[in-house]
Amino acid sequence: MDEIAVLKQWIKESGNIVFFGGAGVSTESGIPDFRSTDGLYNQQYKYPPETIISHSFYMRYPEEFYRFYKDRMLFTDAVPNQAHKALARLEERGKLKAVITQNIDGLHQMAGSREVLELHGSVHRNYCTRCGQFYDLDYVVKSDGVPHCSCGGVIKPDVVLYEEGLDDRTLKKSVDYIRHADILIIGGTSLVVYPAAGLIDYYRGNKLVLINKGATSRDSQADLVISDPIGEVLGTVVD
Repeated sequence: MDEIAVLKQWIKESGNIVFFGGAGVSTESGIPDFRSTDGLYNQQYKYPPETIISHSFYMRYPEEFYRFYKDRMLFTDAVPNQAHKALARLEERGKLKAVITQNIDGLHQMAGSREVLELHGSVHRNYCTRCGQFYDLDYVVKSDGVPHCSCGGVIKPDVVLYEEGLDDRTLKKSVDYIRHADILIIGGTSLVVYPAAGLIDYYRGNKLVLINKGATSRDSQADLVISDPIGEVLGTVVD
């Protein structure tokens, strides 16, 4: 079976596609993922990355948190790749209803996608924890150490840290889109981070597509599995 041809045909026939993506969608833009051999979790720091990007660590050691965050989680030069652009084209044509992403880099919006549900927040939104004033990414990048608001409060990125819950409204909208989708395309994620990975269980259709370079625990449930780079795949099927 030619998986690419099958996916192309399914997309051609559908008007209700939902995409759910993880870190692998942005690796082709030069943003490292978390669990690959050269990913974030395999680099050596004084503390494990999971500890540093936790809520309790942020509260206790904001300087250390921001040193790591600015050094390892902000990629201001990254631009959308073929995957981001292909998804934006599908939405423009009325076929793709939503992009649900675990990524915090904002590349889907940069590519032109409008209905983007960011499960883990975004580096582009930052708020004063005292007065709620909004600050953009540029302000955080250019600040020395811990960024502070004009009121003196500490600015926190609108990203979901370990120990923090996902936004209820975003979760509910994601579930709704997935439940009603004809085709659910899952790409660039190993499907191990919960509760996000559990969203797949709300899909009721019979065209579940998994695009990931490595095997996932859900491959056996999928109707189509493609083990190639996602940018290459989507760039081919969406002309």
